Amino acid sequence: MRQRMVFLMMAVLLTFTVVSGCASKEAANTKSGSSAEPIKLALSPWPGWFVWYLVKEKGFFEKNGVKVDLVWFPVYSDSLSALASGKVDANSQTLSDTLAPASKGIKLKAVLVNDNSNGGDGVVVKPSINSLKDLKGKKVATELGTVDHLLMLTALEKEGLGEKDVAYTNMTVNDAGPAFISGNLDAAVLWEPFLSKAIQEGKGKLLFSSKDTPGLIPDLLVFKEEITKNRPEDVKKIINAWFDALDYWKANPEESLQIMAKAAETPVDEYKAGVDSVKIFQLEDNVKAFQKGDSYESLAFTSQKTAEFLKSLDMLTSIPKAESFLDSHFVEEVLKERKK
Repeated sequence: MRQRMVFLMMAVLLTFTVVSGCASKEAANTKSGSSAEPIKLALSPWPGWFVWYLVKEKGFFEKNGVKVDLVWFPVYSDSLSALASGKVDANSQTLSDTLAPASKGIKLKAVLVNDNSNGGDGVVVKPSINSLKDLKGKKVATELGTVDHLLMLTALEKEGLGEKDVAYTNMTVNDAGPAFISGNLDAAVLWEPFLSKAIQEGKGKLLFSSKDTPGLIPDLLVFKEEITKNRPEDVKKIINAWFDALDYWKANPEESLQIMAKAAETPVDEYKAGVDSVKIFQLEDNVKAFQKGDSYESLAFTSQKTAEFLKSLDMLTSIPKAESFLDSHFVEEVLKERKK
């Protein structure tokens, strides 16, 4: 599915800086916080993000009085570039991919947690490997700088091991999956659907997954800051539309899964397996995630740990302050209003 690569953002930061200095269409109507201009919201292949098509199909944008154009990107990194170049107003992206522009002072605001990977990313190993300790000296592949690289290091750390204790191989998920299946790797850190395929076709087994590290891999709705400043009511309406869709999904599970599976161009049973590997965040989950804490359940904590990881790989020159790009007030206001 999505290619979650922080370092790809670095190549487009200059473009973003130039574009963000230009006059914005959305600034025309700041009094009402709303505009007739559709907000362009980008998304790419990841189970949790197909909920946006449920929002669209059931008319929840219209119900909440906001115009939104969903912009589809088959390649995840292209959606990052689109937000950076100003081609879209908002994007569905990981927390880790929000850190690079934030570290350069690029004005973005994360306003909503769509989901957390909850088993959708994992360490798959040969049948002869029975524990994380058994990975010592073994050939383990994942892609440098990705959240799955971080997941691998987190898994090793639990057993007092580090990257130097394994034969680490830098390999894209598109290559690592087939390499594991063909028997060229002892272990690989993959995400869906590569993870399931490696288990099924490569006779591998899951040793450790994102389910063991709740909150390590959050997926967010991220806006250009100028949108949150000039069109705050529209941002709130989009968030309300998201939660309307989640309510509809709960009340109409079969129909909802069919709509999302159709958008994913995937059989319903396969899509359900994929979406079951993520934790969709409800409104209360969102408010909690935006609070400060000392575990990966807190976005601020996760951003600090992820930024430290990326800086250690020279993929960040500085660690951005979480408050510079995490904006909790939208979900807090939506929660208060929906409880009335």
